[in-house]
Amino acid sequence: MLLNGSEILVQCLREQGVDTIFGYPGGAVLNIYDALFKHRDEIKHYLTSHEQGAAHAADGYARATGKVGVCLATSGPGACNLVTGIATAYMDSVPLVAITCNVGKALLGKDSFQEIDIAGVAMPITKYSFLVKEVDKLADTIRRAFTIAKSGRPGPVLIDIAKNATSDKAEYEPKVPEEIERSTENIDDAVIDEAIKVLRNAKKPMVFVGGGAVISGADKELKEFVEKVDAPVTDTLMGKGAFPGTDDRYVGMLGMHGTKTANLSVSECDALVVVGSRFSDRVTGNTANYAKNATIIQIDIDEAEINKNVSVDMSIIGDVKAVLERMNERMEQMYHKEWMDKVMARKDALPMTYSEEGLTCPYVMEKLDELTNSDKTIICTEVGQHQMWAAQYYHYTHPRTLITSGGLGTMGYGLGASLGAQVGCPDKRVINIAGDGCFRMNMNELATASRYNIPIIEVIINNQVLGMVRQWQTLFYGKRYSQTVLNDKVDYIKLSEALGVKAIRVTKKEEVEGAIKEALSTKGPVVIEVVIESDDKVFPMVAPGKNLEDCFDEKDLQKQQ
Repeated sequence: MLLNGSEILVQCLREQGVDTIFGYPGGAVLNIYDALFKHRDEIKHYLTSHEQGAAHAADGYARATGKVGVCLATSGPGACNLVTGIATAYMDSVPLVAITCNVGKALLGKDSFQEIDIAGVAMPITKYSFLVKEVDKLADTIRRAFTIAKSGRPGPVLIDIAKNATSDKAEYEPKVPEEIERSTENIDDAVIDEAIKVLRNAKKPMVFVGGGAVISGADKELKEFVEKVDAPVTDTLMGKGAFPGTDDRYVGMLGMHGTKTANLSVSECDALVVVGSRFSDRVTGNTANYAKNATIIQIDIDEAEINKNVSVDMSIIGDVKAVLERMNERMEQMYHKEWMDKVMARKDALPMTYSEEGLTCPYVMEKLDELTNSDKTIICTEVGQHQMWAAQYYHYTHPRTLITSGGLGTMGYGLGASLGAQVGCPDKRVINIAGDGCFRMNMNELATASRYNIPIIEVIINNQVLGMVRQWQTLFYGKRYSQTVLNDKVDYIKLSEALGVKAIRVTKKEEVEGAIKEALSTKGPVVIEVVIESDDKVFPMVAPGKNLEDCFDEKDLQKQQ
């Protein structure tokens, strides 16, 4: 069948099961948009307000559904505007295919209008970056891009297409996409047996869960493993929901803003099983003393993550779900009652607390937790204090229900991601938790929500400052608040309404429940602005470079004064 390149692209997307694209048109990509118009009943295109919003929406769609997210942009500035979203996906191992168009082959390398070497720009932040100059290479490149994005450790792939390759014609033959097998070829059963032996001899085992457990869909196998080992569980920001946050064994998040119970217990344990975590500096504290009493067993699909940040005693390379299946088959039931009793007593003695005077973000998160069904709700976040409060005070019981930028820490991520998550999971309610600083960065995507009547709930935690940076300035920079105060004349209610979105302002605790219920009963998008104090802080905290056991809270600071 003889088709032009744009038709070939559309047919290849259909082969891959793509029915949703987020993007923004321009001159170089017009041929593709013309083809999408002709196939609008098969592939739904969502026009975002900015290309960065398209990348974040595709990312949120991918995280919520487990499918490959797709975004589309034109050459030059359009392509460049995808970069932050691509990097966000890369850092968190999100399967994404970003499609851009460039100037025609004859104009490449001549500083032509809106020309940029986007394949070169994106190379460090993608699993692979393609430049397609000829139409006869297009179909194979698209198919290869989707395979790369999905296989092994997932991640983003860029396809840059010269404009001539979208209009020139070539023969197209449909192909069934190849099945992506779980990565099991490097799983070493001998190492598994050694790891089980370590656990059998351990007195104080602990399980530490990262984002890899979510990506692999290993929640069932993980729960069985934890119960067989008879160990407490902690997780990273990216690992939330892989193990139920309501389970008695769960002791909260680990790291800089993790619970005291998690930080102290990891520091004390004698065997630490690390399931799909790359040991980010935010969870390790001082790596020289990280889990210093433990034999560390790391399970990860990516061999490059072994001994990169923390030296481990043994590693099992392979898909997390497949590795845990094999371990569960080989393991007998273990019992660690004395250790479990100690950790649970610590958990009771060191609960998460916050000031009950006045309106706070933790109170809002607890109310959201109370009023929503965790298996029918997706929480998205921006980055900052509100992100940590959302991690600490909402109970995630299923994987893919917390969508947040962990590795890159992208302010402005959550609103676009929430749109993609809601489109991908129309049977769930998606709530984005934002700080006022983050909201300002990509607030124009409220126009996208209103255009398509996407029923997200945008909660703006308005403290009139860049809260996390201010917290560091308070604790470590002598209260020199350089460029972190946002107490200007921006009215988020009027702004939201101007963009076509219903808006509710909350200034008192007693208004929170009613506002949430009203938002949940609304069929379209809603903004809830929650006005809190400027100096509310996220606790507990581990200062940069300190050991996990040095975690402190507000009471500890008061004792030092």
